[in-house]
Amino acid sequence: MRPTATVLIADDEEAPRAQLVDALARAWPEAQLVATCVNGVDAWDAFLEHEPQVCLLDIRMPGLSGIEVAQRIDGRAPVVFVTAFSDHALAAFDAGAVDYVLKPVEAPRLAQALARVQARLQATAAQDPPAPPPVAGKGPGPGTGSNAGHDPASLQALLAQLAAQVQRPAPLDVIQASVGKEVRLIRVEDVLFFEADARYTRVVWRSVATPDAPAQDGEALIRTPLKELLVQLDARQFRQVHRSVIVAQRHIEAAVRVDEHNMHLRLRGRSEKLPVSRHFQAFFKGQ
Repeated sequence: MRPTATVLIADDEEAPRAQLVDALARAWPEAQLVATCVNGVDAWDAFLEHEPQVCLLDIRMPGLSGIEVAQRIDGRAPVVFVTAFSDHALAAFDAGAVDYVLKPVEAPRLAQALARVQARLQATAAQDPPAPPPVAGKGPGPGTGSNAGHDPASLQALLAQLAAQVQRPAPLDVIQASVGKEVRLIRVEDVLFFEADARYTRVVWRSVATPDAPAQDGEALIRTPLKELLVQLDARQFRQVHRSVIVAQRHIEAAVRVDEHNMHLRLRGRSEKLPVSRHFQAFFKGQ
């Protein structure tokens, strides 16, 4: 019996996205589609919200590429890349690290990739590593690759190599926020954390002391959604720790495990306890 699974689809083009939804329904009718996304930012946010067991991602999307979304998923769910670009990246996929299907999607090729995904899901459920599906005389057929048997470190190394090829704008350095009658220009390097607050994003900062003024803490609300800010921030300086929280790493004092499932962060000189969701708790391990 084929396993049931929850699936996320992301593609920025309407027609290919609809085609993929239809092809998935025909190739794997037991699967439950929990989210269809039009860009990488929404795909990552939907992954955190729905925790799908399988992700079908276009490679080239606005905001975050499919490769960058896969980096953030970090092996927590199998990923199949669906791409119109038969470029050099696909040679790396053929080495056995990840699955891919070329556009326009052909039913047999998608079915082959999904069969591998199903095998991995069944093997994971049985706590037994999956074996590559037998293919008489050859490796993966045209249009698909396999990530059966890859180790997480190798996969992340490959994704990092491919993500480096994506041209990204310079990280955000100043945020404009209304504070009373002022439009405050907040240096991103002064920000302690961002927190989603209903329709707004709360920005909390601490200014650096100067000869003319002491250090000051402040906060403001901005209209930019947290998921859009995430793409504009320097990943070396800021870390997402919850669907609603991004924190400046240098201000973290401690990660406190409350119980088996719950963790929060304590920041230097602040009283807040920022939640760390299960997806991000692995970032904080003792040495």
